[in-house]
Amino acid sequence: MNIMEFLKNIKWQEIAASGFRILIILVLAWVLSKILKKVLAGFKLRLLEKGRLAGNNPDESVKRIETVTRLIRQVVLTAMWCIVSLIILKEIGVEIAPILAGAGILGLAVGFGAQNLVKDIISGFFFILEDQVRVGDIAVVNGQAGQVEAINIRTILLRDLAGVVHLFPHGSITTVSNMTKDWSAYVFDIGVAYKEDTDRVVNIIAQVGEDMKNEEAYKKIMLAVPEIFGVDKFADSAVIIKGRIRTRPNQQFLIGREFLRRLKYAFFANNIEIPFPQRTIYFAESAKPPALTDAKR
Repeated sequence: MNIMEFLKNIKWQEIAASGFRILIILVLAWVLSKILKKVLAGFKLRLLEKGRLAGNNPDESVKRIETVTRLIRQVVLTAMWCIVSLIILKEIGVEIAPILAGAGILGLAVGFGAQNLVKDIISGFFFILEDQVRVGDIAVVNGQAGQVEAINIRTILLRDLAGVVHLFPHGSITTVSNMTKDWSAYVFDIGVAYKEDTDRVVNIIAQVGEDMKNEEAYKKIMLAVPEIFGVDKFADSAVIIKGRIRTRPNQQFLIGREFLRRLKYAFFANNIEIPFPQRTIYFAESAKPPALTDAKR
């Protein structure tokens, strides 16, 4: 068979029709990718505006939203181009049933082998989307407290007070306690001697907190004057007065230390006794030990 006969036997009409369909499929995939890009851009702007209205850190909001939108874009585009590739293969005459069967078996094998990885990624996606914690927050994850240093799509990193970094895959996280979400609080338990007038002590504590709240250095950090709940319990050597100070996120320790420093001086100035553990021993006269006798007698 010469070249002319070979070219004559080619079904050019079917090839043209198939090529035209492939071109339409590629154009539609390109249009869908552009639509997806615009939709994600609008979604990103709405999330940024929501974070701005909530008073979130703009840099951290951008980082979180970029992570979420990038993951969505990658998943959708990967799925779309896999479908487009299969359609194109079918158009050019390749039987895709064995490919689909092989892909199903391979996906099943990979799913069993990488189920923890998939679990971490899916959990991380919702963890970031829900904005449960942000970088810089003080959080307790699975019982371990520390400052959040990084939130990735698969892991979260905490650094504790000793500088040790703790890494938690999202799929293994069972409990999360955020100590700096929206606002923080310094809870104090002040012990005074039993002889003190607790109403007077409460007034002194309130005055110290009010003076701090009125100072320029602290009025923007403290959200309100101290809330004093009153006498909380009778301890062994002290009457405990409980209260709290609401602060901006992650500022409770700064305010708490300064508040206690000032309170100590205020107690000294007003002769309020700060108790320490004491023990009183009574010698009973009515129960004297028996007289010692001579064993030989």
